[in-house]
Amino acid sequence: MIARRLAASFVAAALVAGCGAEWNDPYPAADRGKNILYSSFVDRPKTLDPARSYTADEWSFIQQVYEPPLQYHYLKRPYELIPQAAAEMPRPRLLDAEGRELAPDAPASEVAFSEYEIRIRPGILYQPHPALATDAAGKPLYLALPEDEIRRKYTLADFPHTGTRELVAEDYVYQIKRLAHPRVNAPIFGHMSGYIVGLKALAARLQAENERLMEAHAARYGKADPGAPWIDLREYPLAGVEVVDRYTYRVRIRGLYPQFVYWLATPFFAPMPVEADRFYSQRGMNDGRNLTLDWWPIGTGPYMLTENNPNARMALDRNPNFRGEPYPSEGEPADRAAGLLADAGKRAPFVDRVVYTREKEGIPYWNKFLQGYYDQSGISSDNFDHAVRVDLEGEASLTPEMAARGIQLRTSVGTSTFYLAFNFLDPVVGGPSERARKLRQAVSIAVDWEEFISIFQNGRGIPGMGPIPPGIFGHREGEAGINPVVYDWVDGAPRRKPIEAAKKLLAEAGYPDGRDAATGQPLVLHLDTVQRGPGDKPRLDWYRRQFQKLAIELELRTSDWNRFQEKVRSGNTQLFFLGWNADYPDPENFLFLLNGPQSRAKTGGENAANYRNPEYDRLFERMKNIANGPERQALIDEMLRIARADAPWAWGFHPKDYGLAHAWLKNVKPNQMARNGLKFYRIDTIEREQRRAEWNRPTLWPIALAAALLVAAVAPAVVAYRRRERAAARTA
Repeated sequence: MIARRLAASFVAAALVAGCGAEWNDPYPAADRGKNILYSSFVDRPKTLDPARSYTADEWSFIQQVYEPPLQYHYLKRPYELIPQAAAEMPRPRLLDAEGRELAPDAPASEVAFSEYEIRIRPGILYQPHPALATDAAGKPLYLALPEDEIRRKYTLADFPHTGTRELVAEDYVYQIKRLAHPRVNAPIFGHMSGYIVGLKALAARLQAENERLMEAHAARYGKADPGAPWIDLREYPLAGVEVVDRYTYRVRIRGLYPQFVYWLATPFFAPMPVEADRFYSQRGMNDGRNLTLDWWPIGTGPYMLTENNPNARMALDRNPNFRGEPYPSEGEPADRAAGLLADAGKRAPFVDRVVYTREKEGIPYWNKFLQGYYDQSGISSDNFDHAVRVDLEGEASLTPEMAARGIQLRTSVGTSTFYLAFNFLDPVVGGPSERARKLRQAVSIAVDWEEFISIFQNGRGIPGMGPIPPGIFGHREGEAGINPVVYDWVDGAPRRKPIEAAKKLLAEAGYPDGRDAATGQPLVLHLDTVQRGPGDKPRLDWYRRQFQKLAIELELRTSDWNRFQEKVRSGNTQLFFLGWNADYPDPENFLFLLNGPQSRAKTGGENAANYRNPEYDRLFERMKNIANGPERQALIDEMLRIARADAPWAWGFHPKDYGLAHAWLKNVKPNQMARNGLKFYRIDTIEREQRRAEWNRPTLWPIALAAALLVAAVAPAVVAYRRRERAAARTA
């Protein structure tokens, strides 16, 4: 009887524990069934300050919080700019050197300035935030706190009051001035100071003022004190940027720079209320408390950051002051059939809360996704074969197991390119000589990017025919878009030239069978690469094999990332791999990577190969400032013809992004240029709960078996005990 009761109680306890709950659910029971999206992140954000952040993982957070004037249409491709906080798309007003207005089609040589007037929508409110809290008389509550009071604050939740106010034009002007602030170190300052009138002069003034303030501060508190005094940027005029009225501001750009509008869709040009800058600059805020803009953003967007523990978890909650935004009502032709227009016209955001959990290991993350505890997932190399099948034509589809779960596969070609660069300053592989050109062409044929993509990318990429990826104006499909130096057009598809063609070019370059015809010495080339660990050995061995096809000896010169960067900056390289991800979807943002005046070694520009061709550079100057159309396409075609023949790059590949989403997550469409589409995601919480319950049913037979084994083990002892008890009773 005792054994039976013990086993029964064991099983009952287990059943009660599992009743109505998922035993291994990683989330609190109170959150079950709520309108919460669950996602993950790997690398902790270094900064969430919109003037400083320049990485995709950080923008995934801050683009939900901050609202630049413009954004990209969520569904349309090619990418199209549309207003976000702006009331309408700004159009440049062209001026000559005397300030006289020019015609919209005036030649670039006559344009001294372009003026953009941006009008924002009235009535936009900031999220609740202590920096905006005021008393009954309108006086700020937390902008002049005693230091001892700040010492008792550790998070924004420690400030009991919050406030809001309307977004105004001055907030955008203030943020542009922050790009010149010496303590901010904005990564685009160098670029923008060449265009925004007066930005460089403002930086010089702020630098002088900062040095004066810091000297006085150090004399009082010591040089190591983190409480640097606040600089009110409103007191420092910026010649090229001015407030026109409460909702309008104007930016003056040097010359003709039509790509400036793309920058207006980045967080660098999001608004910053002066109250936030002042609030976070108070002494003690950054004394180990992380009460900074790096940690706690403040914006007008659909979400606000409410939890920031970058070692474990981060959370966004719906901004109660957000005005709402209608879901797009048009997109690409296939979007309606894919269900991406079902919510057309409905007010976003649709999700109340987004929880990001840091996952350092791939296996636990993948298992949680399969169990339904993450709503979407990327695909690592380890899990690729489990999730995706690639047919002989290179088309990807889900495996039957994934399809049976209703999981959706979303793919898109990235707006980026990876390439093998030949340093044009090198005496062997560089320069315009026919000898060096044919050597570069031979290597370009030998390095088999199709094989690289298959082995190291799980097929996730397409070979590059030039620097411009698909989806960007100037990229051509079909035979018109192939690189004829490396490919032939055969049976309606590009085919890499045979290795014999590369060997012939190598011999014509003066290196028959991989030896210098003049000296008989073997040709040795040097590849600089970043050393990351033993896992890189297969990739490095693959590089060597590509050059061995031509009997070229490849020596690898590995170093850490900082040393590698220094080598590229100084031009102390021969061959190296690099990649580029577009700042904006315009061909200029790729073709400038080969523009001579942008030489990395000579001018600090982005032309890391230091390539220079006067005709290419002349065409680039014509191409960069004209609108997309037949004339621009013709210029791009000629530039690509020149670059393909010169072969400053072995053109590498454009990566493909693969993502998975559960069937209950709606409106998912990859957008390579923007990361603010979270507001359009919608969750069917009922379907998610049903699927989670189905996929995570408790398996009770091990418990029953354990109970039976327990009974079997305990029963003899119980029987013996009862016998002794009865025997003792009879003796008594």
